[in-house]
Amino acid sequence: MSKLSESPAEAERPTTTPDRSNRSAALIATAVALPVALLVGAFAFAKLAPDTTTAAPEPTPTTARPQSTAPVEMAAPALAERPAVVCRALLSQLPASIRDLSQRPVSAGPEQNAAYGDPAVTVACGGAEPEVQPTDHLTLVNSVCWHATERADVTELTTLDRETAVTVRVPHFYGEALQWVAPVSRTIVESIRSAGPAPSGCTP
Repeated sequence: MSKLSESPAEAERPTTTPDRSNRSAALIATAVALPVALLVGAFAFAKLAPDTTTAAPEPTPTTARPQSTAPVEMAAPALAERPAVVCRALLSQLPASIRDLSQRPVSAGPEQNAAYGDPAVTVACGGAEPEVQPTDHLTLVNSVCWHATERADVTELTTLDRETAVTVRVPHFYGEALQWVAPVSRTIVESIRSAGPAPSGCTP
């Protein structure tokens, strides 16, 4: 029997064989591209994510912060007529705040006592002047002479040149105490008469 001849179409049809080299190259490209894409995505996420390790700023004395509105415990000794009048005049003119410290109520004697902030900076009018020693620290602030005494937790500043003494107690929490008496000094000059020249040794 004679062998059947192939049709022209069958004779021209190419024999298909898998291109192994192309397939291998595609697999390698995929294997390389996938880790690169993952690394790029992780890097972008790290850049966009908030930094949770940054510490919050520490509060400072001048930074606004919540403060207690409870009355501050203060004594209110009885005053003679003239000191009582002078103290009422002083208290009526004190500022509503000292720097960023708002005024708070006091437990007694609002006509002679005031308090600001938490811990409280206190202003007491009508007390006694301290006995001044040669080594004591005296400072003139806004034309008012202040005598400084260091206590366990506060610096106690008392006027020495006014007809009625005023004492300001500044907790050590607030640092340098004299910066807190500057606005009080201005009010003292306006409301309490001078008792004479500033004592010797009282310098700016």
